[in-house]
Amino acid sequence: MGGSFDPIHLGHLAIAEFARTHFGLDTVVFVPAGQPWQKQPEAAAVHRYQMVRLAVADHEHFQVSRIEVDRPGPTYTVDTLRELHRAAPDDQWWFIAGADSMVTMASWREPDAVLDLATFVAVTRPGHDLADLADSPYHGRITPLVVPSPAISSTQVRTCLAAGQSVAELIPAAVEDYIRRHGLYGAELQEAAGQ
Repeated sequence: MGGSFDPIHLGHLAIAEFARTHFGLDTVVFVPAGQPWQKQPEAAAVHRYQMVRLAVADHEHFQVSRIEVDRPGPTYTVDTLRELHRAAPDDQWWFIAGADSMVTMASWREPDAVLDLATFVAVTRPGHDLADLADSPYHGRITPLVVPSPAISSTQVRTCLAAGQSVAELIPAAVEDYIRRHGLYGAELQEAAGQ
């Protein structure tokens, strides 16, 4: 499951679990984007990786990879999928992401190669529905999935944090604690317990 995860929220976790059970996947590997070339995340890659690690820590079927965080320069899905294939050549890879990102697939680096390397699953996201995929020249090679997940976006989480509003219903407690300890997204900086 690729994304900027800026920050990861409960909707991401619900999507991952729904896709895992729907398609009978063994594991969902979360891959936080290192330096995505199409947008600039607010939090540094190392922070986004740590937040994902905290969010998935208690789920036996979830893992997190540093593959893009550790790669220098802009990160491209085709490079990530090739590296995953080299590491586990016998595995069948699925790529789960929001329908909004799949609509832009024609602008990705080597989109035909990308689609040959994994089965792509486009999921519903707040403000974007799967009808948007019809405009993509690759829509026939993308599997749509309507996910009954909470309507949460990372933008909403960042806005709430900056405004001093509660995010308890939006992100895991460990992620909120990390955000506040590091003063991310305009959240008031708080010291870690015991310091």
